[in-house]
Formats: sequence, structure tokens, C-alpha cells
Amino acid sequence: MITAKELISFEQDIAAIFEQGKIRAPVHLHGGNEEQLIDIFSHIDLADWVFSTHRSHYHALLHGIPPELVKTEILNGHSINLCFPDYHFYTSAIVGGICPIALGVAMTGQKVWVFVGDMAAETGIFHECVKYSRGHKLPITFVVEDNRLSVETPTEQVWRYSYQRKFPHQGVGKIITF
Repeated sequence: MITAKELISFEQDIAAIFEQGKIRAPVHLHGGNEEQLIDIFSHIDLADWVFSTHRSHYHALLHGIPPELVKTEILNGHSINLCFPDYHFYTSAIVGGICPIALGVAMTGQKVWVFVGDMAAETGIFHECVKYSRGHKLPITFVVEDNRLSVETPTEQVWRYSYQRKFPHQGVGKIITF
């Protein structure tokens, strides 16, 4: 298993390369939760499927994908969409978008781990996938990495929007006979 020091060093190397202008695509770096992820991945088998977010470097490395392979993909501009099917590893930069794909794999009976951020954990698709997986007792574990930020805005502020509805959820609030 890769160590916290090795994870940090990997991201520092990627950051330095990015700062030199050698990666001409977005780069999303991990950091600050190394020990927690090492603990979680100690329960994940190499045969398990791992589905991740746009910030997936640590997940890929901890799932046993060789660092040089991960680095090559990042250098080729794929930091936010690392996909290694031979290693049972997929990502999506779409907020919450990986959840239904992971759910589909779990429906085949394979063990699945899904990593999402706290913004994705507030979405309907996340809650629908969790509810469906529980109702059908699927072999899937959802992990929410909560850094209290949705991009650069505190997640709590993002979801504070409210308004007074004029109409009910459906219809007009009256029984209509057709």
C-alpha cells in the first residue's frame, strides 16, 4: 500500500509540473485526507470496482494503479477523468454523474466503492442511488469526502437558496375532473 508521504509527494510533483505549464488541461489535486483514505482503501480489494470524482489521483494510486501510469494520464490532460478499466477504476467530472454508473455495476453483483464530494452528496441522483442500492441490498459503499466546499463556495451556502412555491409539487392544488 502506498503511504501518505508518497501520496503527498505525487501531488506535489504534479503541481510542480503544472506550474511549469507542462500540463495543458485542468488539474484537480488531492490533499489533507491521506490517512483517512489509506484506512478506507485498506478495506477495498483490487478486484473491487472504484468509482471516483474529478479529484481522483489518490484513489487511483491507492487502488493499485502504478504511479507512472496515473502520471502519464495526468500529463496527457486526463486529470479529471482518469479511467483504467483493467484496474476496475472509473471517474467522472460530472457532479454525481458516476453514481448511476457505479450502481449499474453493483447490480451485476460486483463489489463497488463510490467516492463523491459533499456537493454531489446533496444531489438528487446521489440520494436516489443510495436509496435504490439499500432497497435492493446491493454490494456498494458510498464514501463522501466532505471538505465543506463546492468548488470554492462553502457547500452550506450553495444549498441555502429557498423560495415560496406558488403551486404544489404536481397539479394546481385542486381536484380536476376530466
